[in-house]
Amino acid sequence: MTARETLGRAAAVICWVYAAGFGLPAIPVGIFVLREHRLPWLWDLFPMYGGPWSSGGMTESAFVATLGGFLALLVVVAAGAWLLWTGRRSGAVVVLATIPVEAIFWWGFALPIPPVMALARVVLVMFAWPGLRGGSASIVGPA
Repeated sequence: MTARETLGRAAAVICWVYAAGFGLPAIPVGIFVLREHRLPWLWDLFPMYGGPWSSGGMTESAFVATLGGFLALLVVVAAGAWLLWTGRRSGAVVVLATIPVEAIFWWGFALPIPPVMALARVVLVMFAWPGLRGGSASIVGPA
């Protein structure tokens, strides 16, 4: 395995950790919100997915639907990570192209860790890009 392949796989692992760590909890948090009419707290430190959307005028059902949208987006990130793991440029495109949409959720749910993980993704994909297959390395035309 080349160094570029290793970097691409490292970016994929970061995507999977992010998707599992922030996407999967959306399911029990959504159920909790619908049952208890409040957000659960993580280690009594802060509310999970607390942020402008949870403290604003959003209804519980809209908040839970938004959590579902975030989960769906992270499924797309995880699928892109699989393509990236296999060395495909299409996976790199997916894991990078979703970042602006993810950033909206990071703000709305006040998630401070995902932007750091996204920065790591971008850097790793940038260095892995020349070793990925599935298209031309040139933006302006065929190589």
